[in-house]
Amino acid sequence: MSKSPRTQKTRKAEQKYRTVTAFQRRLNAVTRRLPGQTLLETTGRVSGLPRRTPVGGRRVDDDFWLVSEFGERSQYVRNIRADARVRVRIRGRWHSGTAHLLPDDDPLARLRRLPRLNSTAVRAMGVGTGLLTVRVELER
Repeated sequence: MSKSPRTQKTRKAEQKYRTVTAFQRRLNAVTRRLPGQTLLETTGRVSGLPRRTPVGGRRVDDDFWLVSEFGERSQYVRNIRADARVRVRIRGRWHSGTAHLLPDDDPLARLRRLPRLNSTAVRAMGVGTGLLTVRVELER
């Protein structure tokens, strides 16, 4: 008996998620140390410790916009759900703010307004339609 196309698609998406997140864990350990890398710092929902994740995005006035390639499955999104207070390091300077998850925003349209290299990576690594827009309202 063969598996349904939906089951195969789900299985492939899960395998892609596991492969990409394993790769990102290793890559992020290196890139978060780079002085020019933009970082999102959340508070770990279980540990209470600061968690820093390299992200791509763009500051527009007093907001920082990014798109999570794994949407609700991203650990930093889960941390934001537990505590929306975050910090973003942009060009070597830390900014405090409040993160807002925007499920009604069109993440593909948003990606077109964000840096091209990051947007391409997010589209390539994202699984299915799980993209999620995040807006960080930066404090003045």
